[in-house]
Amino acid sequence: MNQLNRAVLASCVGALAFSYGAQAYEAGDVIARIGTHYIDPKSDNSDLVSVNGAWGATGSAVYFVAPTLAIDLLLAVPYRHDIQLNSGGDVASTRHLPPTLSLAWYPDLSPTFKPYLGAGINYTMFFDEKTKGALSGTKLSLDNSVGLALVAGLQVELNRGWGLTFDVRYLDIDTDARVDGTSIGTVEVDPIAYGAAVSYRF
Repeated sequence: MNQLNRAVLASCVGALAFSYGAQAYEAGDVIARIGTHYIDPKSDNSDLVSVNGAWGATGSAVYFVAPTLAIDLLLAVPYRHDIQLNSGGDVASTRHLPPTLSLAWYPDLSPTFKPYLGAGINYTMFFDEKTKGALSGTKLSLDNSVGLALVAGLQVELNRGWGLTFDVRYLDIDTDARVDGTSIGTVEVDPIAYGAAVSYRF
């Protein structure tokens, strides 16, 4: 086989591979994602305290109810956040789980690069609160939170199965904080979460 024939064959194989990997989504398709998100709370959480950002491992399952419409469930390994007084100094830490359920729209714009937008609900569970520094010896409790969730992302299809996902999420997280049973006000965490993941389409 001469070089010209090899080049033509390679081009045909490449075109077939691209065509196979560029299939549109169908109802019933499932995408599983494993990756990480950095949760970046807003800077003015409350008059008294601020919540530091944190990295965490996340995973999600996406189920297509239609070729351009999917249900997205985001889960995570518990995050740990340090809490500081606005005047300075760590005073507490907490862990939380932020499962988020969204309905996402995937406009069919490209076979390889698939942007999406979604909205849904976030339920954040706080636990394992610990105090130190100025609050050492006291008991801190944070109420669970229910709020709006928004997502904008990009799914990059590497082939029919594997892909990469990048997203940005807004989570409306507000929690009432109490120290030794006395309310110290509402902490508005309201973070932006930046994520990246490896995905597999079934």
